Amino acid sequence: MTEGSFSEPEPAVSVGGYASQGPGEGAIEEILPAALDGERLDRVVALVAGVSRARAAHLVGEGAVRLDGSVAESGSRRVAEGQSLALRLPEPDDPNPGPDPSVAVAIVFEDDEVVVVNKPAGLTVHPGSGPTTSDSAPTLVGGLLARYPEMAGVGEPSRPGIVHRLDRDTSGLLVAARTPGAYESLTAQLKAHEPERVYTALVWGRPAADSGVIDAPIGRSLRRRTRMTVTPGGRRAVTRYEVDSRFDRPRPTALLTCRLETGRTHQIRVHLRSIGHPVVGDRNYDGGRPGLDPGRPFLHARQLQFRHPTKGHPVKTQAPLPPDLIPTLSLCS
Repeated sequence: MTEGSFSEPEPAVSVGGYASQGPGEGAIEEILPAALDGERLDRVVALVAGVSRARAAHLVGEGAVRLDGSVAESGSRRVAEGQSLALRLPEPDDPNPGPDPSVAVAIVFEDDEVVVVNKPAGLTVHPGSGPTTSDSAPTLVGGLLARYPEMAGVGEPSRPGIVHRLDRDTSGLLVAARTPGAYESLTAQLKAHEPERVYTALVWGRPAADSGVIDAPIGRSLRRRTRMTVTPGGRRAVTRYEVDSRFDRPRPTALLTCRLETGRTHQIRVHLRSIGHPVVGDRNYDGGRPGLDPGRPFLHARQLQFRHPTKGHPVKTQAPLPPDLIPTLSLCS
């Protein structure tokens, strides 16, 4: 989950009506749905396991995939609805990140329980949370562990202290837990939809209404595994938006305030695209168009409010629009 969504332990991904488990989680067993009837086995394994096609083909080649109880010998074979798919995923050699003092962490708020940071665009939150992230790539977790080593024992070992994420190319506010109690409290707040998460987005076009609610389920795209889409088989997702300004030049655009009621992967980006107003600069979701190019999606988590885990009072933090987005906005009039 990204774009400011507080996250429970990594949820299953809806793929055509069944749940996939994601990479590195041991054994997976699924009954294949109609949506995958006739697909190549290696593509199905990639979708179910959340791995690349090359990795899926390797799993088939090493005998880690079974169809209806028999070892599958070829990734090119076609599967059928109702078949039983079982596969083994080896555990990574060292799934846990370590401290990285080279990663600068911009602290907005901190105490003994929590820390709120202003994440820059281009920095992945934790290993494996970006489609092109390598194990050696710098991450926010590495920077946090270098500054707060006690976080190594908080939450999930593969993403210590992390209770929600932002996309790699989204900037803005993110809270992390420094103690197990804080982690449990923030996770519970997620389930209750308590935290307030406010974003600024520049979108293509001029929405007719001054405000609106997008209530549309989001699931993983069957065509491109790294993308999400609005789909009936997805998980419920709700985004509220208000139009702050409308612009005519250099092309019709609008500046929006977006509030997350739920937190799904790429939620704001997918929802705004679904109503015909993709985020400017978002090449993955039809926002990369001539006339304005901020170099990344024009999306910034500007406000975050949550209940303090032990003291109970609201903690409200803000982060101004980052310098890399200001020139793009200045072109609009």
